[in-house]
Amino acid sequence: MNLQKVLIIGAVWVEPNSSAAGSRMLQLIQLFLENNYKVTFATTASKTEKAFALKAIGVEEQTIQLNDISFNDFVKEINPTIVVFDRFMIEEQFGWRVAENCPAALRILDTEDLHSLRKVRHEAIKKQKDFRTKDLLNSAIAKREIASILRCDVSLIISSYEIKLLKEVFKIDPKLFCYLPFLLDKIDKKRTRQWKLFEERNHFVFVGNFLHAPNVDAVLQLKKHVWKPIRKQLPKAEIHIYGAYPTQQILELHNEKEGFVLKGFVKEIQEVVLNAKVVLAPLRFGAGIKGKLTEAMLCGTPSVTTTIGAEGMHNDLPWNGFIEDDFERFAEKAVQLFTNKDLWNASQQNGVEIINAIYDKEKLSIPFIRKIEKTQENLESHRQQNFLGSMLHHQSLQATKYLSKWIEAKNKNIIKN
Repeated sequence: MNLQKVLIIGAVWVEPNSSAAGSRMLQLIQLFLENNYKVTFATTASKTEKAFALKAIGVEEQTIQLNDISFNDFVKEINPTIVVFDRFMIEEQFGWRVAENCPAALRILDTEDLHSLRKVRHEAIKKQKDFRTKDLLNSAIAKREIASILRCDVSLIISSYEIKLLKEVFKIDPKLFCYLPFLLDKIDKKRTRQWKLFEERNHFVFVGNFLHAPNVDAVLQLKKHVWKPIRKQLPKAEIHIYGAYPTQQILELHNEKEGFVLKGFVKEIQEVVLNAKVVLAPLRFGAGIKGKLTEAMLCGTPSVTTTIGAEGMHNDLPWNGFIEDDFERFAEKAVQLFTNKDLWNASQQNGVEIINAIYDKEKLSIPFIRKIEKTQENLESHRQQNFLGSMLHHQSLQATKYLSKWIEAKNKNIIKN
């Protein structure tokens, strides 16, 4: 096979220490590199000091412009065999340009999570209603997201629950998506021997990027409903809150007397979790799978989370701690896990089994690469069978195309004047 050239169009620069999405993108890049693919990463975003140095691992970096014809020349010059869109909004913005200028390139959508699922759940919380999967069918953002999935040749789905939604609620042909959760190294005995023991660990922790609404809400729930009953039973306990981009609302929750301590961004979050005794994640809405919870398992740190938190993450395997939606019982379970050594050790072992059974990088990588190669070999047939996708390219894609061209022309006139 000829040299595989992958162009990844990112929503933001890769920040693996800031978010699970950043970690996931770096895992995907490393998978391509390990299989001898040449990778270019391009984005319209401004680079921050937290951005990963992609050049150091052999990835070319490029800043691109939105709604600008310069992208056409850029993508034709690279002439990629594969283009990966980081989230459906990026496919909406650049998909038609890729289709026109590099029609033979395999188009892959990395969903990260189903944004529409997260948004519809958030709306239900705000309206104090129960979430129903049928609500997704009336959602404008779901229609956009599913249209993007249909337009692409392959979509990467990170959660087993979201695979089920696509099949059963949206009736998407399974040929159009690929289950690809986090790609993690197996936990072996050498690694577990390096973990600190129950007696050597301290504190509860929460980890999360605060640009992500579910994390903001989770910390508010911790403060309002969970922490006081824990502190009542464990008066010397502390919870340390870590995460990039904390809002003013989050910063104001800091109270050392109550043991509710805001720590903010930390570059080596794994060191923090390795020293913690229990991870708490009272998530009320969200989608995808949660990096904070796989991180806990990788560090041998049991966790207490909600049904939403654990969704699509452990199949039928026992959780590495507790799954509890009632916050009063959530607090009780947190105290049990913090104080009961036998329970803590058993929960830790559950986490090892989950990581090794579901997130084994070696086991996941081979079928993914094979799916890419097989789809490339039969790309014309694959696209012919995806009639809805071709129809969307013909109709709705034209709307985004001409809106983009209008913005492009408008911008030129502004520059002239």
